[in-house]
Amino acid sequence: MADYRIAPSILSADFARLGEDVKAVLDAGADWVHFDVMDNHYVPNLTIGPMVCKALRAYGITADIDVHLMVSPVDRIVGDFLEAGASWITFHPEASQHPHRTLEMIRAGGAKAGLVLNPGTPLESLDWLLEGCDMVLLMSVNPGFGGQRFIPQTLDKLRAVRQKLDTQDRPIRLEVDGGIGPANLAAVAEAGADTFVAGSAIFGSEDYGKTLAAFREALAGVS
Repeated sequence: MADYRIAPSILSADFARLGEDVKAVLDAGADWVHFDVMDNHYVPNLTIGPMVCKALRAYGITADIDVHLMVSPVDRIVGDFLEAGASWITFHPEASQHPHRTLEMIRAGGAKAGLVLNPGTPLESLDWLLEGCDMVLLMSVNPGFGGQRFIPQTLDKLRAVRQKLDTQDRPIRLEVDGGIGPANLAAVAEAGADTFVAGSAIFGSEDYGKTLAAFREALAGVS
């Protein structure tokens, strides 16, 4: 079986007791913490910043924190998240004037770097940048809001990106974000994804352990 990672998005967590809620979902079997950063500029919403990332580290969260920057410009805030303890930082290439430089900045700061492709972003964006990537994240919804439905065409896009990644001489993770749950998880994994972001499907459930067990069961059936 592939080296799968499940990364619940704290966008759907209980912010009144965020540290406790994040610890609970990790104790229940999640692998990473997914961190959605929105700026009410690149996307039509405003969420959280590096202070929250730093607070989770201070609370005792040691799992990988996977920061998805939906902001423009990007470079100004990268250093703040590096200092706050981000493990992965991904961003949208069209939100950076010089995406190659942004990738280098992230990796030089000690985190792993990646690019995020929106549903309408062509794959050609990757052609000259994969060498600097540790991850590619495909949005299976339009960014900016939680709780949206999975866009089916993402499966074809996942297959195409997986083909590109398999030509590389090192592993690059393929993450998918938006409308992910046990019902479509196997199809998404079969299309090539190995890292799965889910917000409301996990944090909105009554029993994190039971929900994550359903995720694992769906992945166990993938050949």
